[in-house]
Amino acid sequence: MSTENSKFKDFQFAEGELLLINKPYKWTSFDVVGKIRNSLKPLKLKVGHAGTLDPLATGLLIICTGKLTKQIDTFQAEEKEYTGTMILGATTPSFDMETEVDETFDISQITNEEIYAACQPFIGDIEQYPPAHSAVKVNGERLYVKARLGEAVELRKRFVSVPEFEITRIELPEIDFRVVCSKGTYIRSLISDFGKQLNNGAYLSKLTRTRSGNFLLKDAFEVLELVNYIRSKKEEAKTQAEA
Repeated sequence: MSTENSKFKDFQFAEGELLLINKPYKWTSFDVVGKIRNSLKPLKLKVGHAGTLDPLATGLLIICTGKLTKQIDTFQAEEKEYTGTMILGATTPSFDMETEVDETFDISQITNEEIYAACQPFIGDIEQYPPAHSAVKVNGERLYVKARLGEAVELRKRFVSVPEFEITRIELPEIDFRVVCSKGTYIRSLISDFGKQLNNGAYLSKLTRTRSGNFLLKDAFEVLELVNYIRSKKEEAKTQAEA
Protein backbone atom coordinates (compact mmCIF):
# COMPACT_ATOMS: atom_id res chain seq x y z
CA MET A 1 0.00 0.00 0.00
CA SER A 2 1.56 3.26 -1.13
CA THR A 3 2.22 6.10 1.28
CA GLU A 4 1.88 8.56 -1.61
CA ASN A 5 -1.75 8.87 -0.56
CA SER A 6 -1.68 11.81 1.84
CA LYS A 7 -3.76 9.91 4.42
CA PHE A 8 -1.06 7.27 4.82
CA LYS A 9 2.16 7.95 6.65
CA ASP A 10 4.48 6.50 9.24
CA PHE A 11 2.22 7.03 12.21
CA GLN A 12 3.62 7.87 15.63
CA PHE A 13 0.85 6.29 17.69
CA ALA A 14 2.60 6.53 21.07
CA GLU A 15 3.39 10.22 20.62
CA GLY A 16 -0.20 10.76 19.58
CA GLU A 17 -2.16 10.51 16.36
CA LEU A 18 -5.52 11.95 15.33
CA LEU A 19 -7.26 9.47 13.03
CA LEU A 20 -10.33 10.31 10.96
CA ILE A 21 -12.57 7.26 10.56
CA ASN A 22 -15.76 6.68 8.58
CA LYS A 23 -17.77 4.74 11.17
CA PRO A 24 -19.62 1.83 9.56
CA TYR A 25 -23.36 1.29 9.88
CA LYS A 26 -24.35 -0.66 13.02
CA TRP A 27 -20.86 -0.37 14.55
CA THR A 28 -20.69 1.40 17.89
CA SER A 29 -18.06 4.07 18.40
CA PHE A 30 -16.44 1.70 20.92
CA ASP A 31 -16.30 -1.03 18.24
CA VAL A 32 -14.12 1.27 16.14
CA VAL A 33 -11.86 2.12 19.08
CA GLY A 34 -11.49 -1.58 19.91
CA LYS A 35 -10.66 -2.55 16.33
CA ILE A 36 -7.90 0.06 16.10
CA ARG A 37 -6.55 -0.70 19.59
CA ASN A 38 -6.30 -4.40 18.74
CA SER A 39 -4.47 -3.66 15.49
CA LEU A 40 -1.81 -1.76 17.46
CA LYS A 41 -0.95 -4.65 19.78
CA PRO A 42 1.50 -5.44 21.32
CA LEU A 43 1.73 -1.68 21.90
CA LYS A 44 -0.26 -0.79 25.00
CA LEU A 45 -1.71 2.59 24.14
CA LYS A 46 -4.63 4.72 25.15
CA VAL A 47 -7.13 4.97 22.29
CA GLY A 48 -10.31 7.03 22.50
CA HIS A 49 -12.92 8.76 20.37
CA ALA A 50 -14.14 12.35 20.36
CA GLY A 51 -17.90 12.49 19.95
CA THR A 52 -20.05 9.35 20.00
CA LEU A 53 -22.06 8.31 16.95
CA ASP A 54 -25.13 6.11 17.40
CA PRO A 55 -24.79 2.59 15.96
CA LEU A 56 -27.29 3.36 13.17
CA ALA A 57 -25.39 6.51 12.17
CA THR A 58 -22.35 6.59 9.89
CA GLY A 59 -19.67 9.14 9.15
CA LEU A 60 -16.82 11.01 10.72
CA LEU A 61 -15.47 9.69 14.00
CA ILE A 62 -12.30 11.24 15.44
CA ILE A 63 -9.99 8.72 17.11
CA CYS A 64 -7.04 9.81 19.25
CA THR A 65 -4.10 7.68 20.35
CA GLY A 66 -1.32 8.01 22.92
CA LYS A 67 -0.65 11.45 24.32
CA LEU A 68 -3.25 13.04 22.03
CA THR A 69 -6.07 11.42 24.03
CA LYS A 70 -5.58 14.30 26.49
CA GLN A 71 -7.11 16.58 23.84
CA ILE A 72 -10.26 14.53 23.23
CA ASP A 73 -12.47 17.00 25.11
CA THR A 74 -11.21 19.82 22.88
CA PHE A 75 -12.02 17.95 19.66
CA GLN A 76 -15.34 16.78 21.08
CA ALA A 77 -16.44 20.35 21.81
CA GLU A 78 -16.18 21.44 18.18
CA GLU A 79 -19.13 22.19 15.90
CA LYS A 80 -20.58 19.24 13.96
CA GLU A 81 -22.30 18.92 10.59
CA TYR A 82 -24.67 16.14 9.51
CA THR A 83 -26.76 15.07 6.56
CA GLY A 84 -29.63 12.66 6.91
CA THR A 85 -33.12 11.47 6.07
CA MET A 86 -36.28 11.51 8.17
CA ILE A 87 -39.59 9.72 7.71
CA LEU A 88 -42.57 12.02 8.14
CA GLY A 89 -45.90 10.63 9.31
CA ALA A 90 -44.72 8.17 11.96
CA THR A 91 -42.88 7.95 15.27
CA THR A 92 -40.77 5.36 17.10
CA PRO A 93 -39.86 5.21 20.82
CA SER A 94 -36.15 5.61 20.00
CA PHE A 95 -36.77 8.44 17.47
CA ASP A 96 -34.93 6.33 14.86
CA MET A 97 -35.07 2.86 13.28
CA GLU A 98 -33.78 1.00 16.36
CA THR A 99 -37.37 0.45 17.48
CA GLU A 100 -40.61 -0.25 15.61
CA VAL A 101 -43.13 2.41 14.57
CA ASP A 102 -45.56 3.03 17.43
CA GLU A 103 -47.82 5.70 15.89
CA THR A 104 -48.70 6.92 12.39
CA PHE A 105 -50.12 10.22 11.15
CA ASP A 106 -51.81 11.53 8.01
CA ILE A 107 -49.38 13.60 5.91
CA SER A 108 -51.59 14.10 2.84
CA GLN A 109 -52.35 17.75 3.64
CA ILE A 110 -48.81 18.84 4.52
CA THR A 111 -47.26 21.14 1.91
CA ASN A 112 -43.61 21.63 0.96
CA GLU A 113 -43.87 25.22 2.14
CA GLU A 114 -44.94 24.06 5.60
CA ILE A 115 -42.03 21.61 5.73
CA TYR A 116 -39.47 24.29 4.83
CA ALA A 117 -41.01 26.70 7.36
CA ALA A 118 -40.92 24.09 10.15
CA CYS A 119 -37.11 24.36 10.25
CA GLN A 120 -37.09 27.97 11.38
CA PRO A 121 -38.01 27.51 15.08
CA PHE A 122 -35.02 25.18 15.49
CA ILE A 123 -32.37 27.53 14.12
CA GLY A 124 -30.34 29.28 16.83
CA ASP A 125 -30.05 28.47 20.53
CA ILE A 126 -32.69 25.91 21.46
CA GLU A 127 -33.53 23.50 24.26
CA GLN A 128 -34.19 19.80 23.72
CA TYR A 129 -34.59 16.59 25.64
CA PRO A 130 -32.34 13.61 24.83
CA PRO A 131 -34.09 10.48 23.52
CA ALA A 132 -34.97 7.89 26.16
CA HIS A 133 -32.90 5.48 24.07
CA SER A 134 -29.62 7.36 24.45
CA ALA A 135 -26.21 7.01 26.11
CA VAL A 136 -26.84 9.93 28.48
CA LYS A 137 -26.23 8.91 32.09
CA VAL A 138 -28.74 9.63 34.86
CA ASN A 139 -27.64 8.64 38.36
CA GLY A 140 -24.75 6.70 36.85
CA GLU A 141 -26.89 4.58 34.51
CA ARG A 142 -27.27 5.07 30.75
CA LEU A 143 -30.81 5.94 29.68
CA TYR A 144 -31.00 3.26 27.00
CA VAL A 145 -30.48 0.54 29.61
CA LYS A 146 -33.57 1.70 31.50
CA ALA A 147 -35.54 2.27 28.29
CA ARG A 148 -34.85 -1.24 26.99
CA LEU A 149 -36.01 -2.69 30.32
CA GLY A 150 -39.22 -0.71 30.04
CA GLU A 151 -38.40 1.38 33.11
CA ALA A 152 -39.49 4.99 33.50
CA VAL A 153 -36.80 7.40 32.36
CA GLU A 154 -36.24 10.90 33.73
CA LEU A 155 -35.29 13.20 30.86
CA ARG A 156 -33.48 16.45 31.54
CA LYS A 157 -33.51 19.20 28.95
CA ARG A 158 -30.28 20.60 27.57
CA PHE A 159 -29.45 23.78 25.71
CA VAL A 160 -27.78 23.44 22.32
CA SER A 161 -27.07 25.59 19.29
CA VAL A 162 -28.21 24.89 15.71
CA PRO A 163 -26.75 27.56 13.38
CA GLU A 164 -28.06 25.80 10.26
CA PHE A 165 -30.98 23.44 9.57
CA GLU A 166 -32.14 23.08 6.00
CA ILE A 167 -34.29 20.73 3.95
CA THR A 168 -32.49 19.43 0.85
CA ARG A 169 -35.03 16.98 -0.63
CA ILE A 170 -38.73 16.26 -0.17
CA GLU A 171 -40.18 13.01 -1.48
CA LEU A 172 -42.77 12.20 1.15
CA PRO A 173 -42.66 10.39 3.43
CA GLU A 174 -38.87 10.89 3.06
CA ILE A 175 -37.26 14.27 3.76
CA ASP A 176 -33.50 14.87 3.44
CA PHE A 177 -31.84 17.51 5.59
CA ARG A 178 -28.54 19.12 6.57
CA VAL A 179 -27.75 20.32 10.10
CA VAL A 180 -24.87 22.28 11.64
CA CYS A 181 -24.95 22.09 15.42
CA SER A 182 -23.08 22.33 18.70
CA LYS A 183 -21.69 19.52 20.83
CA GLY A 184 -24.38 17.52 22.59
CA THR A 185 -27.14 18.06 20.02
CA TYR A 186 -29.32 15.01 19.48
CA ILE A 187 -30.37 14.91 15.84
CA ARG A 188 -32.97 12.26 16.70
CA SER A 189 -34.60 14.68 19.15
CA LEU A 190 -34.41 17.48 16.60
CA ILE A 191 -36.25 15.35 14.04
CA SER A 192 -38.85 14.24 16.57
CA ASP A 193 -39.48 17.88 17.52
CA PHE A 194 -39.62 18.81 13.82
CA GLY A 195 -42.49 16.34 13.37
CA LYS A 196 -44.32 17.85 16.35
CA GLN A 197 -43.85 21.32 14.84
CA LEU A 198 -45.98 20.10 11.92
CA ASN A 199 -48.56 18.64 14.35
CA ASN A 200 -47.41 15.30 13.02
CA GLY A 201 -44.68 12.76 13.69
CA ALA A 202 -41.19 12.08 12.34
CA TYR A 203 -38.27 9.77 13.01
CA LEU A 204 -34.69 9.54 11.80
CA SER A 205 -34.00 6.89 9.14
CA LYS A 206 -30.46 7.82 8.09
CA LEU A 207 -27.68 10.00 9.53
CA THR A 208 -24.12 10.77 8.47
CA ARG A 209 -21.67 13.07 10.23
CA THR A 210 -19.83 14.94 7.48
CA ARG A 211 -17.75 17.37 9.55
CA SER A 212 -16.37 17.88 13.05
CA GLY A 213 -14.64 21.22 13.51
CA ASN A 214 -12.34 21.57 10.51
CA PHE A 215 -12.12 17.82 9.94
CA LEU A 216 -14.06 16.39 6.98
CA LEU A 217 -15.52 12.98 6.24
CA LYS A 218 -13.98 13.01 2.76
CA ASP A 219 -10.53 12.78 4.38
CA ALA A 220 -11.42 9.81 6.59
CA PHE A 221 -10.20 6.21 6.48
CA GLU A 222 -12.47 3.23 6.21
CA VAL A 223 -11.84 1.18 9.38
CA LEU A 224 -10.48 -1.92 7.65
CA GLU A 225 -8.45 0.21 5.26
CA LEU A 226 -6.55 1.71 8.20
CA VAL A 227 -6.30 -1.57 10.14
CA ASN A 228 -4.85 -3.38 7.12
CA TYR A 229 -2.34 -0.56 6.59
CA ILE A 230 -1.22 -0.73 10.24
CA ARG A 231 -0.80 -4.48 9.98
CA SER A 232 1.16 -4.18 6.73
CA LYS A 233 3.56 -1.70 8.35
CA LYS A 234 4.04 -4.06 11.31
CA GLU A 235 4.83 -6.94 8.94
CA GLU A 236 7.23 -4.71 7.02
CA ALA A 237 9.04 -3.75 10.23
CA LYS A 238 9.19 -7.39 11.32
CA THR A 239 10.69 -8.45 7.98
CA GLN A 240 13.29 -5.70 8.15
CA ALA A 241 14.23 -6.71 11.72
CA GLU A 242 14.72 -10.33 10.65
CA ALA A 243 16.81 -9.44 7.59
